[in-house]
Amino acid sequence: MKVLLRQDVPSLGVIGDVVEVQTGYARNYLLPQHLGVEPTGSNLKRVEQERVDREKAAKDRLQTLKGVASRLAGASITIKAKANELGHLFGSVTEEHIAEALAAEGFHVTVAQVALAAPIRTLDKFRVPIRLAEGVEAEVDVWVVPA
Repeated sequence: MKVLLRQDVPSLGVIGDVVEVQTGYARNYLLPQHLGVEPTGSNLKRVEQERVDREKAAKDRLQTLKGVASRLAGASITIKAKANELGHLFGSVTEEHIAEALAAEGFHVTVAQVALAAPIRTLDKFRVPIRLAEGVEAEVDVWVVPA
């Protein structure tokens, strides 16, 4: 059975592709989940318009994230933590702490976007990468100071 894909389906195709699948797969999965439709003329036009709209939305989102990354590149945050006289922390500074400090500065960054290689365990200045999207990254200065 031929099906026009309305969304990307892993290992099958991308939006706008007309693919040949088993009848049961189409009837029981693709059609009820609204992942595909019958490849008629009107459906082809509608799916093509949906694809164009999604590409435009993705492009707009990427531009917005690039703007956020340029503002983040100059950002510097300070995190206070308890430490001994040698500068070793009683605990550590993690992605959650950095995301909270950035949120306090007005940057809405999720914990998953903070790309900290390992928890920070000493007092010092660190450059921490923030990955907003694939190909959009900024580094912020994180100062860890004694509380």
